[in-house]
Amino acid sequence: MTTSVDVPLRHPGRFFIDGSWVEPSSTSTIEVVDSTTERVAFHVAEANAADMDRAVTAARRAFDEGPWPRLRHAERAEYLRGFAAAWRESVEPVAELWPRESGAIQALAHPFTTRAAGEYEYYASLADTFPFEEPATPTGGGYGLLVREPVGVVGAIIPWNGPVSSIAHKVAPALLAGCTVILKSSPEAPAEGLIAAEIAERIGLPQGVFNVLTADREVSELLVRDPRVDKIAFTGSTAVGKRIGAICAERVARASLELGGKSAAVILDDADLELTASTLSASECMVSGQVCSSLTRIVVPRRRYSQFVDAIAASFSAVRVGDPFDAATQMGPLATERQRDRVEGYIAKGQAEGARLVTGGGRPKGLNRGFYVEPTVFADVDNDMVIAREEIFGPVLSVIPAADEADAVRIANETVFGLNASVFTQDAARAREVAAQLRSGTVGHNSWRTDFGIAFGGYKQSGIGREGGIEGLRLYLETKTVILQGPPA
Repeated sequence: MTTSVDVPLRHPGRFFIDGSWVEPSSTSTIEVVDSTTERVAFHVAEANAADMDRAVTAARRAFDEGPWPRLRHAERAEYLRGFAAAWRESVEPVAELWPRESGAIQALAHPFTTRAAGEYEYYASLADTFPFEEPATPTGGGYGLLVREPVGVVGAIIPWNGPVSSIAHKVAPALLAGCTVILKSSPEAPAEGLIAAEIAERIGLPQGVFNVLTADREVSELLVRDPRVDKIAFTGSTAVGKRIGAICAERVARASLELGGKSAAVILDDADLELTASTLSASECMVSGQVCSSLTRIVVPRRRYSQFVDAIAASFSAVRVGDPFDAATQMGPLATERQRDRVEGYIAKGQAEGARLVTGGGRPKGLNRGFYVEPTVFADVDNDMVIAREEIFGPVLSVIPAADEADAVRIANETVFGLNASVFTQDAARAREVAAQLRSGTVGHNSWRTDFGIAFGGYKQSGIGREGGIEGLRLYLETKTVILQGPPA
């Protein structure tokens, strides 16, 4: 198969290690298949054990011997501002590559990239406001300090569905803290990591501070197991997150895990059903439903159930599916053939378990190439069904009836996940009251809402730790108590 696009990447066949573009240790490459055409879009180098060792060695040396962790926070912040400016200039390559990798519509590239750039600026601003060192009063006398220092070498492992954002959530706070980073890109969406490396080179980041390579699971696990890596920051599936957490626990390495979800939209009896249906259908087709915080379980009062099922079916089936480069398209394809097979498998399970397929369930007519699936709604779903319990990661919604508000809260909480939720009601006080009862890292009101400017992460098997905001910086810091006989000069 031949490459089908002119790739706007300077060094797709190399890794960025120790401040330079280096040749791989082998000729192994990864094919990135265009989700819209099913043809190979481009190739990138595939890292082997020797490449990963080289990257870890560079990051370890840069932390132990280099200037980076010894710079003032304000000095590191200037590099973050450089990242922000360069990402804003990188919208065009992201818009060319991300839809092919993940199926996201091209119109999302600008807001996602701009928001990611803002993340670097936000963390740069904390250089002057965050209490990296503050006085404390020792119980036994003397002069105390509470000092927050960089955790060390960070292995950042990102997913394929939103790589620009995932890079920002991990790299920006880690660099401000004074950590050095090995970024491991996803084989399905490696381009954004290479763009980040080009930016690091352009802004003159010191050698070894930021290293980028692409690897599959076996070599990625070497990064997780390496005793020279102090912390792993992972975003991905709960199954992989459990394994990473277990490996880190064996060697008592730090780990933050942003994992899967099966998030509930709790619709109260006073909600505007037509508006709720259109709001949900708009948000749940974002990146073709391949979003961990998607509201895919919709819990509705039984007395308004039929009315809502009709509304959501009409709204979701009206979503325009097609070429993600077409400005009129509202939802593109899924990322890979494997992902489409997974989603179609869950649709078959839902039908086999007795859920009622209200709309969708197949491949859109006229789209014979590309990994497309119709927006799909199931009704008469029991919360014990597979489609209500497991993360599908596609445009498949399950509408579940509830006897009353208390029953709706019970259903929403009856899951191993706890990443996101939303309450639909015209009464903000009721929304706040229900939010207090939901076991979820984020709870929105009358919409799908997440906010990395505050904090993002989950309860239960949806992860450990929070990304974004001040909480996201704390993930990359160790706390040290210093007790002196008296104040230092």
